[in-house]
Amino acid sequence: MPKKKTGARKKAESRKEREKQIRANREHVDVAKHPCNVNMECDKCQRKQKNRAFCYFCSSVQKLPVCAQCGKTKCMKSSDCVIKHPGIHSTGMAMVGAVCDFCEAWVCHGRKCLSTHACACPLTDADCIECDRSVWDHGGRIFRCSFCQNFLCEDDQFEHQASCQVLQAETFKCVSCNRLGQHSCLRCKACYCDDHAKSKVFKQEKGKAPPCPKCGHETQETKDLSMSISYLIYIFQFILFNPGCFFLIKREEEVQIDTDH
Repeated sequence: MPKKKTGARKKAESRKEREKQIRANREHVDVAKHPCNVNMECDKCQRKQKNRAFCYFCSSVQKLPVCAQCGKTKCMKSSDCVIKHPGIHSTGMAMVGAVCDFCEAWVCHGRKCLSTHACACPLTDADCIECDRSVWDHGGRIFRCSFCQNFLCEDDQFEHQASCQVLQAETFKCVSCNRLGQHSCLRCKACYCDDHAKSKVFKQEKGKAPPCPKCGHETQETKDLSMSISYLIYIFQFILFNPGCFFLIKREEEVQIDTDH
């Protein structure tokens, strides 16, 4: 007979299950539409930026703070407030209860927002994949790449997505064998065949594409993507220094191409 679970054991298991669900839900949040990442215009310097407790440029406090969890600017008189205000609608600094350390935005004094936002904040590890800047290092909003699902700052958003579907290889063959890679991981920039796409570490969910055996990110079929190979990057690098002609480097050979013809 298995041992009967104690109350502490049941609580610990339920807590682990909740934390696992929170982490899973965080990956499916639309970061661009979340209240902690909405557009904000400073009342003092009139500069647009991400929703913040203090202006990134002049460090001034806004007249109408926006809650980073529920997105409200006014707390009604009948709410689950930690600080009670019966018969009064509180706004401004009377509505806020804390500042999130991750998204740098106000959280209202509602009991639900204060107790859930820090664990479920979608900008917990929102470092730009291109420039490695966090939320505290720039004033713009945060986005996710529509291909590799990595975080991007507002400055690198379009430049990264234009060059994201590029493999770090010269062919579309599987990285482990010589067969054609039917599955591509846009985070590792690698292709895998049907056999090597199967992983013993990351389990494949029913009805979904196999996860990448290297990073666990969901793969996509190569035929559904506009994938290109890595040597095409050198075209754009050399055309900046050679307006009349550029060099295409492939297999350690230089081939000069005349752009006039």
